[in-house]
Amino acid sequence: MSTAIHRLVENCRRGDDPSVVARLRSGWAVMGQRQVLAGYCLLLPDPVVPHLNALASAERDLFLSELGLLGEAVLAATGALRINYAIFGNVEPALHAHVHPRFTDEPVAMRTNNPWGYDWQQAPAFDAQVHGPLRDLIRQQLLRLAHTVAS
Repeated sequence: MSTAIHRLVENCRRGDDPSVVARLRSGWAVMGQRQVLAGYCLLLPDPVVPHLNALASAERDLFLSELGLLGEAVLAATGALRINYAIFGNVEPALHAHVHPRFTDEPVAMRTNNPWGYDWQQAPAFDAQVHGPLRDLIRQQLLRLAHTVAS
């Protein structure tokens, strides 16, 4: 089966996706195609699997651990209040995890709502010129955290 997640991972492998934050041991950290919240990222497994439970225990632990590291890097880079994590796979039946920074200056009605309550069609599309500096800062934070964990 070929999904949007499969295509994204292929683009990452080819090196022609400017939204790539970093190659991790479990997969690819990328900026979201729509930056509904500044710093929104995803973790894509490589190789692609249908869902979290399709991974062996050690691979699942690694994916979830690196998801937490990505969230910590986004938190540090954006100054967000907290990070929301989501794994669904209902629309795109391939494992991928969402990392949503949440901010104190979000509209009152959205502060306790999930990120899908925003108008994603109106959100800015990822643009390397606009979002590249934040992508690079998230990458720096991720590398710093990964080094700290490895030490």
